[in-house]
Amino acid sequence: AGSGHDRPGACEVRMEGGPLRCWVVVGTPARVLQGWTALTGAPALPPSWALGPQHARWGFGSEEEVRRVVGGYRERGLPLSVLHLDIDHYDGHRVFTVDRERFPDLPALAKELRGDGVRLVSIVDPAVKAEPGDAVFDTGRAVGEHGAFVRDARGRVVVGEVWPGACVYPDFTDPVVRDWWGSLYEERLAQGFSGIWHDMNEPVSFAAFGDPSLPRSARHVLEGAGGDHREAHNVYALAMARAGYEGLLRLRPEERPFLFSRSGWAGMQRYGGTWSGDVSTGWPGLRASLSLVLGLGLCGVPYSGPDVGGFDGFPSPELYLRWFQLGACLPLFRTHSAIDAGRREPWAFGPEVLEHARAALVERERLHPYFVSLSHVARLTGAPYVRPVWWGAPGVRALRECEDAFLLGDALLVAPVLEPGVRRRAVRLPRGRWYDTVTGRPYEGPGQVLVDAPLSRVPVLARAGAVIPVRGADGGPELEVWAPAPGRTGGGLVV
Repeated sequence: AGSGHDRPGACEVRMEGGPLRCWVVVGTPARVLQGWTALTGAPALPPSWALGPQHARWGFGSEEEVRRVVGGYRERGLPLSVLHLDIDHYDGHRVFTVDRERFPDLPALAKELRGDGVRLVSIVDPAVKAEPGDAVFDTGRAVGEHGAFVRDARGRVVVGEVWPGACVYPDFTDPVVRDWWGSLYEERLAQGFSGIWHDMNEPVSFAAFGDPSLPRSARHVLEGAGGDHREAHNVYALAMARAGYEGLLRLRPEERPFLFSRSGWAGMQRYGGTWSGDVSTGWPGLRASLSLVLGLGLCGVPYSGPDVGGFDGFPSPELYLRWFQLGACLPLFRTHSAIDAGRREPWAFGPEVLEHARAALVERERLHPYFVSLSHVARLTGAPYVRPVWWGAPGVRALRECEDAFLLGDALLVAPVLEPGVRRRAVRLPRGRWYDTVTGRPYEGPGQVLVDAPLSRVPVLARAGAVIPVRGADGGPELEVWAPAPGRTGGGLVV
């Protein structure tokens, strides 16, 4: 465990026990990320469909509700790749179960949606209901010599409080437990799910242990070294992600696993990505969403995104739209909200928002090949999809101070709208020529320029000379080349 604070010219860190090992990687941002990847592992390559638009809600109460939401996208001609089921589809919130009254034939539903181009992703929590007769609890008690669940210093199984009630916690720092847990995902695949969403895996307990997690005295295997929860806490979710990823790979080796997690540690990118967690609905939450994705990318986790619209509350139409437009330019593009929050379907905010959201969805689908390319770049080099504008010029202070725009790969600069009422905004440009991707108007950097930001779109600029793989009108591949076009001052030739 450690704590610290920064002050001008210094950073102080205090550690409890053990040596402090440091690795220093020097160079450009690209070189540093490549070195970090060499130390902690290359990012997992997400399936192509995981780079499409996704929709989730805590509160899809039945198969009929799922069909209604997916039908709403299809009736309005809106693309949708993935729909997520939260804890409410479980039987009494118990992991690896299905409420048969509300979802009587989940495999048939999944097959039906898959035929319509929509995949299902399931939430998975680590907490297991401590109740004899629960299949996961019963099989977990028989794992290994002492069972699969975390124990206290006296050898008693630690019991916490989570959604199902009294719960126990698998010790994912034990390889035997990871193998057992990974085998449980066979039930999820049999239900028709194509991917997994790990939640509550800090791990969380609502019981009063002092912290909303396991007691510090709880004992863990820690790969055979043994230790208490002070050592295991930060790596708990990482080890759970490893268990899930390796289990999915064993069960379905012909497919790339899709997994993302609320919590993790250095190296979590080997198994998937993450998201914002329960980001608050409001303009500060929108701004924090961009900061989170940028920061995670610089920490070696390139695949992430926020709950578009915020997790709680009721966003205004303008806030929802601006969040949606930002989300359409981030790796994980997912609308999501709490059970007692407002709806997040694009048509819930009126016809104007719907049409502008449609444009963002269509553009995301058009750029799908570019996102796939960025996923491979991240896998090979560690470079994130979403990069700060100073990525290529870290010594330029004006770029370092720019926190309201970002580079999407090396070809595009995105300037989202993060405040209400903005219809025109300043954009700080790196060196070179940049073209407005809608009007074709060129801008010269370095420097600051004013660009239009109507409700219908956020400014996106293409770097001169960029070649961007896109999806053509017929669905086939095309290359978009940004160079001076004959007879005009703008750019953008499609070949």
